[in-house]
Amino acid sequence: MEIFGILITLIVFGAIILARLIIIIDQYERGVVLTLGKFSYTLNPGVNFLIPFIQRVIKVDIRITTSDIPQQEVITRDNVPVGINAVVYFQVRKPEDAVLKIQDYTFAITQYAQTALRDVIGGVELDELLTQRQKISDEIQKIVEEETNDWGVDVTAIKIQDIEIPADMKRVMAKQAEAERERRATIIRSEGELAASEKLQKAAEMLAKSGGISLRALQTIESTTANPASTVIFAIPVEILEGFKKLLGK
Repeated sequence: MEIFGILITLIVFGAIILARLIIIIDQYERGVVLTLGKFSYTLNPGVNFLIPFIQRVIKVDIRITTSDIPQQEVITRDNVPVGINAVVYFQVRKPEDAVLKIQDYTFAITQYAQTALRDVIGGVELDELLTQRQKISDEIQKIVEEETNDWGVDVTAIKIQDIEIPADMKRVMAKQAEAERERRATIIRSEGELAASEKLQKAAEMLAKSGGISLRALQTIESTTANPASTVIFAIPVEILEGFKKLLGK
């Protein structure tokens, strides 16, 4: 029994040694090796070996990661309070820097992006915020990238998700949009009437030149008369009217 206990102890101890000796790194990971607390090298994917009790490894995920920026209450440059939330996409580029230079790079990136979002939104007006969302997102990303480059992390994108504005401002914007639609409709109607008047003027000139204006007048009278058989029409030649015009003009 005593020998059996010693054997079990040796097996357990050997298993612990083997577990500390062999380390498997997945394809989407990198392993930062510390020897007696000092950085030594970075492990690549596959089976790797360590010195038990002397070395330890910190695994770092190098896939693109997302982190939500909770809704922020920000006042725009034209004094409109808005609620904005966004999402940050980032990827670890240098695992050793991400481990050694920053304690929690995910939390740090989220906090820095939150601060940058508040600074940028506070410097733009509401109309610009609503119409140039991508431009503002790119500006926030640029600010965050300048800081996170030293952390070994690459910010791939920052996207503004929702923009919440006050209810009274929504009503004002709805009235403004309605007025704009009415203005456009009025312009379109005016342009249509102008084009129609130009066509009518050209048609009248062509009828006057060809002598068809009298025929058009007779057709108009016929279409507006309830009983053409009992209607007497006195037609005056156009030439007589033209003669009167010339005489009066003199």
